[in-house]
Amino acid sequence: MASLLHKIGQVDILVNSAGVFDLVDFLDADDESWQYYLDIDLMSAVRLSRGLLPGMLGPGWGRIASIGSGSGVTVPADRIPYGVAKAGMIALGNGLAKLTRGTQVTVNTILGGPTYSDGVAGVVEAISRSQGIPADDVKRSIEAANTTSLLERFVEPQEIAHLATFLASPLSSATNGAALRADGGVLTSIL
Repeated sequence: MASLLHKIGQVDILVNSAGVFDLVDFLDADDESWQYYLDIDLMSAVRLSRGLLPGMLGPGWGRIASIGSGSGVTVPADRIPYGVAKAGMIALGNGLAKLTRGTQVTVNTILGGPTYSDGVAGVVEAISRSQGIPADDVKRSIEAANTTSLLERFVEPQEIAHLATFLASPLSSATNGAALRADGGVLTSIL
């Protein structure tokens, strides 16, 4: 990580977007599995933020936006390690924002909903091949099973990117320490 941070130098905008998930039975998730999710889904953001935040605080301007998940708010029973790591991402953003007091540096977390990312598309394709069902039918079946979605479809990656673009812009100067939703209405709580 140190060599990467040295190579990239000063950064004004950081979007922490590394993430992995799988369906994992809690009782089968050993320490190695937990460490895998925590390292990628949380610690990558910790390490990059720790390395780049000081360079934003010095000049007094910068943006950190982390791609979290609604699974960090309502942890799914079949992805507990992922949900716990994403809950940590929300806490990280809120805590880091407190270090930016009196500056134009902001730190926020995007709570994405079920997003049709490359990884999800790969899972849909794998299910399609293994069950001999067209991929579009698998996708529609997964979308229909998500009964709280107001979109009634997957969120598209560019819809997450639109919120990240806003958070990276000067227009978001009063948004700091927040967890903002781009979840398609999947989360059912008011806040």
